[in-house]
Amino acid sequence: MRSPLAIVLVLHGGKENSFDPVTRTNLAGLRMRPIAASLRARGRSHGLVLETVRYRVRGWNGEEASPVADARAALAGARARHGDVPVVLVGHSMGARTALRIADDEGVTTVVGLAPWTPRDEPADQTRGRRILLVQGDRDTVTPPGDSLRFAQRAAAAGAEVARVVVRGDGHPMLRRWPTWHRLTVDAVLAAVGARPLTPLLTDAFDRAKGGDFDVPI
Repeated sequence: MRSPLAIVLVLHGGKENSFDPVTRTNLAGLRMRPIAASLRARGRSHGLVLETVRYRVRGWNGEEASPVADARAALAGARARHGDVPVVLVGHSMGARTALRIADDEGVTTVVGLAPWTPRDEPADQTRGRRILLVQGDRDTVTPPGDSLRFAQRAAAAGAEVARVVVRGDGHPMLRRWPTWHRLTVDAVLAAVGARPLTPLLTDAFDRAKGGDFDVPI
């Protein structure tokens, strides 16, 4: 049996405050299934193992940061099953925030944050040495685009390799231009594990970010 090249962990969104359990029909979890399916279909031949995380409760819940412990446990379980291989984290909204929090795990190389929830006080030092791609809809009224811009700046200052791509005309649910979100995610993940080079678009985004331009629209 072929050893996996990398683990891809997919993290769904949630709510600011809620201790309600996450069910199998949870909308935030369902929203990530198509992206997970795209990653699984495109990554299998390259030796990627994809796992999805389902949190115990729906909310972040302030200092408790409820999904962070769940994500760390899921990552430990994936590593126990598949070995100590590189890890790529893909998260939407609260899932992006969770992914960025656990970027300090030594196995994590890359985080793809979709419509990321990155409040102004969200720490960024833990992203040092990681590659971070943030994808933000310019019509997002749930996680303000200005917040992800400021987070990109903080992460770059902390020593991360950062790019931020703005999807014009789309909002938080990633529905209006869903093929664009899928394509960016798959391209970033495959590049992260060395299965293919960065696309010209992402190469340009990371290059521009080195000069302080974190606002690449598509």
